[in-house]
Amino acid sequence: MNLGRKPRDLRKRPKLHALTLQNIRSARRNWAVSIEQVAVLKSLTEQFQLSVALGDLRLLDSKWYVTHGGLMRLARRDRCAGIQVRPAREFCDPISGRWVFKATVYKTPSSKGFVGYGDADPSNVSPLVHGAEMRVAETRAVNRALRKAYGIGLCSVEEIGSFPSAVEPSCAKQASHPAVGNGGSSNGQPRLRDRLCLLIRKHQLDPALVKRYAAEFCGTETLRGASRDLVESFINHLAEWATKDRDGLLCHLNRYASCPEVKS
Repeated sequence: MNLGRKPRDLRKRPKLHALTLQNIRSARRNWAVSIEQVAVLKSLTEQFQLSVALGDLRLLDSKWYVTHGGLMRLARRDRCAGIQVRPAREFCDPISGRWVFKATVYKTPSSKGFVGYGDADPSNVSPLVHGAEMRVAETRAVNRALRKAYGIGLCSVEEIGSFPSAVEPSCAKQASHPAVGNGGSSNGQPRLRDRLCLLIRKHQLDPALVKRYAAEFCGTETLRGASRDLVESFINHLAEWATKDRDGLLCHLNRYASCPEVKS
C-alpha cells in the first residue's frame, strides 16, 4: 500500500473548501443571502464545484439558478464526450419566430445520451433578445440536456422567459410608462428606459447608483437632459461591462453611494 500519496478525494478537499468560502463571500457581497440560501450554495458547491465569481450561479427572486456558462464549465471539467444539437423542424415556425431544438449530451463515448428540448418565441424571451429566438432555443435545449446528464435540479437562467424582479418596483413601473425625451422609440425596438431597466434587473444592479453613474457618463445633471445617442452609448457600455466583469462594475458603482440622487 502506498502511504506516500493521499487519495484523490482528500487532495481535492482543500480546493473545494476554498471554493465554498469564496462562493459564500461572493454571494454575500452581491446579494442579501439568508442562512438557508447559504446552505443550498454550500451543497451546490460540494456537488458540482460551481463558482459564483465566474457567474456559474445566480440568485434571482431568492432562488438559485445555474447559468449556461456554469453548465458548460461543468461539462468540460467532467470531460463530456460531446453535445449534439438539432432543430426539431416539425415544431419550428421561422415566420413567427418560434424555434424548438433537441440537444443530446454524451457524457462518455459509449453513453446513450441525455436528451433535452428547448423552445423560444417572442412571447417567452426578454425584449432584449427579440430576433435571436433561434439561439435562445438552442441554448435552452443544451442547458436542459446538461442538467439531466449531471443531475442538476436547478433551472437555468436562460430557460426562464424573463428575469425575475430584482430591483426597486419604481424601476419596473417607469419601464411600463410611455417614455419621453431620449427614451422614446417608434421603430418597434425596446425604449432606452426599458432596456436600461431590463439590464439592471438582469445583472441585479442598484438603480440609484446606475443613474448616478449614467449622469456622470453622459455629462449631464439628469438623464433626461442627455441625448439619445449618449444614453444608448451608456447602456451598451454598461451591458458589456456587466457581462465581462460584474464584480468590477459593482465595485465602481459603489463609489457613487455617497453622491446625491440623480433624477431621471
